[in-house]
Amino acid sequence: MSEPLEIIELGHPILRQTAQPILNVQDQTIQTLIDDLLLTVKQANGVGIAAPQVARSSQLMIVASRPNPRYPTAPEMQPTAILNPRILSHSTETVIGWEGCLSIPGIRGKVPRYQAVEIEYTDRNGTLQKMEMTNFIARIFQHEFDHFNGMVFLDRVETTEALVTEKEYQRQMEALAKE
Repeated sequence: MSEPLEIIELGHPILRQTAQPILNVQDQTIQTLIDDLLLTVKQANGVGIAAPQVARSSQLMIVASRPNPRYPTAPEMQPTAILNPRILSHSTETVIGWEGCLSIPGIRGKVPRYQAVEIEYTDRNGTLQKMEMTNFIARIFQHEFDHFNGMVFLDRVETTEALVTEKEYQRQMEALAKE
C-alpha cells in the first residue's frame, strides 16, 4: 500500500546534493518509492516530483502533468516514472514560463527552459525508453532533472523581479483568465 511521503523544503541539504543513479530498478524499495512518489505528487497537487524532494538521493522522478489547483491549465498525461534519465538533445529555443516547487512552497518564478528535450531513461520495468517532450511537459522534466544536480528553480531565475508569492501568482492567473 502506497504512503504519501514528507516533502522536504529548501534548506535541507539533500536538495543541494547530486542524486545517485539507481543500480537495480527491480529492487522492492525502488518500486515502493515509485508508488509512494506517485501518491505524494497527486496529493500535493504537483505535476512532477523528484526523489531528492522526499530526502532520497536517487535519480528517480515522476512526471505527472494534469490540471489541478496549482496548475489549472496543465495538459493531461499518464504519470510516468523516469529513472536515470539522460538528455540526448534539446531545442535551441528557450521559453520563459512560471514554475513553482513543492519544496519551495509559497513562491513562483519565471524560468527559462528549453522548449523541447529528447531524453533516454529507464522505466519502472527496467526497459530503456526514449521520449521527446515539448512545452509544459518539457518544463516539468527539466525542473525535476535539476533536482538530480542539486539545483532548484530559484537558481535559474534571471532576476529576483521574476519572483512572486503564490497568492500573487494566483491573482495574476485569475486576472488573465478573465481577459
